[in-house]
Amino acid sequence: MLDSLFLIKFEYPYLLLLILLFIVCSKYCKAKSESYYMPHLEIFESSKSIHGTFVSILKWITIIFAIVALSSPIKELDIIKNKKDGIDMIVSLDTSGSMRERGFNPSNVNQNRWQVVQEIVNDFIANRVNDNIGIVVFGSSVMTASPLSYDKKAQAKIIESLNIGIVGDQTALINSIATSINILKQKETKSKIIIAITDGEDTASNIPLSVVIKLAKKYNIKIYTIAIGRANTYTLNQLSSVSGGKTFVAYTKDDLQDIYKIINKLEKSKIDQNKIIVKEYYFFFPLIVSFLSLLFFVYFKNKRENF
Repeated sequence: MLDSLFLIKFEYPYLLLLILLFIVCSKYCKAKSESYYMPHLEIFESSKSIHGTFVSILKWITIIFAIVALSSPIKELDIIKNKKDGIDMIVSLDTSGSMRERGFNPSNVNQNRWQVVQEIVNDFIANRVNDNIGIVVFGSSVMTASPLSYDKKAQAKIIESLNIGIVGDQTALINSIATSINILKQKETKSKIIIAITDGEDTASNIPLSVVIKLAKKYNIKIYTIAIGRANTYTLNQLSSVSGGKTFVAYTKDDLQDIYKIINKLEKSKIDQNKIIVKEYYFFFPLIVSFLSLLFFVYFKNKRENF
């Protein structure tokens, strides 16, 4: 109970200064009136002193609690981040057979390319807490591993469960971009991004590159492409340059980490500026106290005057 009281704040705390104003006025703003001396008046005054003190207390309770109600006491229950203006992002990952190649991580030559990608992409997604991210994987065909979601823990488990060859050993890069565009095109957010990573040339797509480029332009989707090793970057450059993105080449794990850091800086989310604070209002309680006190004040005030 006491803990809850300490959590209560005021939306308009400066209004509480009105209490001081009333105290000052009670001392220096009294109305002047003619006075007449009546002998033995103290007999009547002594009988009214207790009654007058009670009425005065009621008056101050009415004033103070009314001002407290005006100051709007609240308790902040939660802070919700408004996702409307965030970034919608698809991470498109190559799971073709060539991702089995080892040596991409010089400090651990037993790691294959896919294991390195899993590790770095998981870190990247975990740091994009404000973004709506989906995961697409491609090999001979394309699969949506995760729809657009803010649940980064679930997506980490999904990436860990994916394996090389899960959708075939070939490379359908262009088809994966088409699938990613199809997911993003329905969204109304201003920033829509695809980050595609591959280590080989496209060997399995049946959608023309020109069609995918037109779709990316139509729906204002920016494409970043990452080539692992000595992959042919012609198609990657075409996809990124026409969409306002950029193509990177990673020869080692450190290169790949640096690339994701660059993308992270290039595509900063400003969602932290948009927060909704869930509040519980308590102005009703002091308002009720003030109202009841006012009723008693009027009643006893009239009773005193009639006495």
